[in-house]
Amino acid sequence: MVGLFTTERHERLRKEVRAFAEAEVLPRVADMEESRSVQHELSRLIAQQGWIGATVDRQYGGMGLGHLAKTIIIEELSRVSGAMGAVVQASQLGVAKIMHYGTGKQKKDWLPAISDGSCMPTIAVTEYESGGHVLGMTASAVRDGDGYILNGRKVYVGNSHVGDLHGVVVRTGTGSKGLSAFLVESDRPGLSLGPHRSAMGLHGFSFGELVFDNCRVPAANMLGDEGDGLAVAYSSSVLYGRANLAAVSLGIHQALLEETSAFSANQYRYGKPLSELPSIKMKLGQMQSRLMTARLTAYHAVHMLDQGLPCDAELMNSKLINVESALDSARNAMEVHAACGLYTDRPIERFLRDAHHIFAPAGTSDVQLLRLGEVALGTDRGQWSQRFAVPVEAGETS
Repeated sequence: MVGLFTTERHERLRKEVRAFAEAEVLPRVADMEESRSVQHELSRLIAQQGWIGATVDRQYGGMGLGHLAKTIIIEELSRVSGAMGAVVQASQLGVAKIMHYGTGKQKKDWLPAISDGSCMPTIAVTEYESGGHVLGMTASAVRDGDGYILNGRKVYVGNSHVGDLHGVVVRTGTGSKGLSAFLVESDRPGLSLGPHRSAMGLHGFSFGELVFDNCRVPAANMLGDEGDGLAVAYSSSVLYGRANLAAVSLGIHQALLEETSAFSANQYRYGKPLSELPSIKMKLGQMQSRLMTARLTAYHAVHMLDQGLPCDAELMNSKLINVESALDSARNAMEVHAACGLYTDRPIERFLRDAHHIFAPAGTSDVQLLRLGEVALGTDRGQWSQRFAVPVEAGETS
């Protein structure tokens, strides 16, 4: 059904992704949970649908449908599997760096391959010692003739073990202008992967470690100019990362509500459905209200981005509201299910575990609140959306 922000094209896309997720992803979820292994084949199959190119211009083979379409794709995959929604969100985050800072040749070389699913990009910024403090990173690149030599480690890299092209931010000098970004192919000598480590949730998704040991990269692989690394990281996080993670939370939230509503309608207490109890109905009402608010917040933010409007604050708020409301509803869902929710034959405990994984990336809720506080005080640091947003043509989404 067409809504305030969505068009018929958006809703056709939703049906397409939902049908795929239920036919191709859902039957594999049990094995993903049991094996906890990286889903190479399924990740490739999803990429081959062309969805990673949702925001890529049609001249490069992309869908050219913009950020709302991207949100719907991630949301619908995450409704079935947060892990596979995370696969798409992480790769689409990898698109941002090329869209914003890639040269004409870099775009021509990589965006068509990303759009047809033959290349899965990533972005690698975080390090163990510095965490969210980007300026604290120590991984380095040193100029050597017509290239750079990279050394160091990056962690929590989304799609680390399935990615083909890593956008890596490293230190080339001192201070905030001492960071630079490079495109590093996954098969480049000197780049290796740390072992895949199973985590609390998102089983099937890889977010691991990249190790650079005298990894030589041509100077032509630099994104933007030397010193643009901080801008590459921040713009990608604000414009893609926060919206993408909001979309993963939104899909998990939808699944929580659907599963809890069905459970309470079919589970009987005192001779009638559990949903007849006022206390249960109120919890469902809370979940429904949160979901409606979360979706409105997410769609409003990316709709503004698709209109080319300044919306950094809306994107921050979207991540904050969606993550926090999904976590709150996950607790409600567990309260309704009680002991039943603890067993793995029901998906509620998976939804709860997966929801927690969306909290830290692209800034925890405290980070979003700090930035929104700066907006309130009028001390915020400018608008990435104003700088990079490209309005989506009306005909492309109708």
